[in-house]
Amino acid sequence: MSKQFIHKVKIYYEDTDAGGVVYYANYLKYLERARSEAIYSLGLTNANLQKDHDTLIIVKSCNIEYKKPAKFEDELEIISSILSKTKTTFTMLQIIKKNEEIISEASELEITLNPKISQYNLKSKVYPKGRSTMGMPGTKPRKAIKKWKPKK
Repeated sequence: MSKQFIHKVKIYYEDTDAGGVVYYANYLKYLERARSEAIYSLGLTNANLQKDHDTLIIVKSCNIEYKKPAKFEDELEIISSILSKTKTTFTMLQIIKKNEEIISEASELEITLNPKISQYNLKSKVYPKGRSTMGMPGTKPRKAIKKWKPKK
């Protein structure tokens, strides 16, 4: 997907708050739809990747900047392109435009994951022995952290 993929979205009443402005979390839904459609345009689906290759593509992180609001009945264009890639990850840039004006930009780190390998015992694999797992089942609560006090 070295080229750009364009996905169009129309804003409905259900997407907005009482003032007719799109609720900020809904932008992530639009980005996910555009990302999925871009992957589908390559002939790939998560279902087929999992069935044929024991692999999924998932979003590891997303950084979004809101520049201007989208409103009820606006028609948006989401432009998706890949900025960089490695053997197991790629970074996607997604730009949301309204009337040719950029209203939001997001960059997402996508990773490929083998669900069979990812079933780790998180307590022993991710966290060093004795470290808190922040309330995960079967773990001890973390000791209280002293409050920071500014120097006078």
